[in-house]
Amino acid sequence: MLNKEENILLELDSVSKAFPVRRGFLFNSKRGELKAVDNVSCRIHKGETLGLVGESGCGKTTMGRLIMNLEEATHGTISFAGADITHPTKSESRGLKKEMQMIFQDPFGSLNPRMTAGDIIGQPLIIHGLTGSRSEYRQRIAHLMEMVGLHPAMTNRYPHEFSGGQRQRIGIARAISVNPRFIVCDEPVSALDVSIQAQIINLLETLQQELGLTYLFIAHDLAVVRHISDRIAVMYLGSIVEVANRSELYSHPKHPYTRALLSAVPIPDPEVEAKREPFEIKGEVPSLENPPKGCKFHPRCPRALPVCQKEAPLLIRQGDTEHWAACHNP
Repeated sequence: MLNKEENILLELDSVSKAFPVRRGFLFNSKRGELKAVDNVSCRIHKGETLGLVGESGCGKTTMGRLIMNLEEATHGTISFAGADITHPTKSESRGLKKEMQMIFQDPFGSLNPRMTAGDIIGQPLIIHGLTGSRSEYRQRIAHLMEMVGLHPAMTNRYPHEFSGGQRQRIGIARAISVNPRFIVCDEPVSALDVSIQAQIINLLETLQQELGLTYLFIAHDLAVVRHISDRIAVMYLGSIVEVANRSELYSHPKHPYTRALLSAVPIPDPEVEAKREPFEIKGEVPSLENPPKGCKFHPRCPRALPVCQKEAPLLIRQGDTEHWAACHNP
């Protein structure tokens, strides 16, 4: 039995990403910076799904791209299986691409329209030299298509010949083709119809059990995140404000922002919905270029204290459980 430290697959330690904001016709003078990810620390354990939720523009996708080395961290360290991968060399990056994959939000834009489904799925096999012969290559592609619910006869079709759900299945097949250990799912169902969303979520869960995968599941739909996640991290203006087991987070949210997000989720039972007390927040999301001082949420928080305007709260454990929140008045 692995202890908690040995069971950690991915760890972020004080990770930040700032993008320069430039001005002028030639954009050659720096006006300031936009901190998309701000001092984020979290751990993802082997075999689990960590859900990452928050409003659009809060830094969720940037965090996923930092993990995948599609963006370079400004500060902090990212570790995978105990090794520092913050600034990998070319050879290290190639090896990481086999261990870590990404499923993108747009199932059409992420596929090359000039390649057939078989070539899209098979390209990583060629890059990493995972098949020894042409027949083995074809068999592997056929097997991958069957794993994601596509008929191998569709191998020679192009992306425009598939539905949105089928295109996302192609993206999933491409991601699992190299037998990765970790997958970043960047809002993989947000562009799909509700009925198709459930099918894709069920497919991801089945593949996780069969292949022993670990997921970071990025989404803004709390109902979807609750269904697939073991733990959930809530993000606001580039910072993680709460982390807890999914049942604990939904039953006993500590941060006012989390409570507001949950309050916005409709309950199917009309009687229960009518009795529920709304938890409303005021104002608009501040700019990442000029975030509020102290607690970033205090201008919109109905429970803000004077200290919230001066000091940024730390993400600390709440009681004896693995429930963490960054709030002066939880």
